[in-house]
Amino acid sequence: MVAEASRALAQLDAARLEELALSCQALNRELSDSGAEDRVQFALQAREAVEEMAVFARVLNVTRANLNVIQRLLDLRTGRLEYAERLAATDSAWGSPESRHGDN
Repeated sequence: MVAEASRALAQLDAARLEELALSCQALNRELSDSGAEDRVQFALQAREAVEEMAVFARVLNVTRANLNVIQRLLDLRTGRLEYAERLAATDSAWGSPESRHGDN
């Protein structure tokens, strides 16, 4: 399920991600209604999925960062950022103005 969620996220398939989220909710309900033996089995499966979940977490972080960049570019393109904000963003990305001009 984690691998499929990663693929859906990489393809920006919001409908599939929503479907997977609903599946997870249903699994959680089933788990709360299940017996001790089923819970042990589920715990073993969860341990086996730790690496896949870590990869999925990294994909989510990168996707979030990409969305922030896209939003910032849209803001710049549509003029929603003021000049001072653009300068501050440039300074933080390139260091202080002195280091950019070789004055240090």
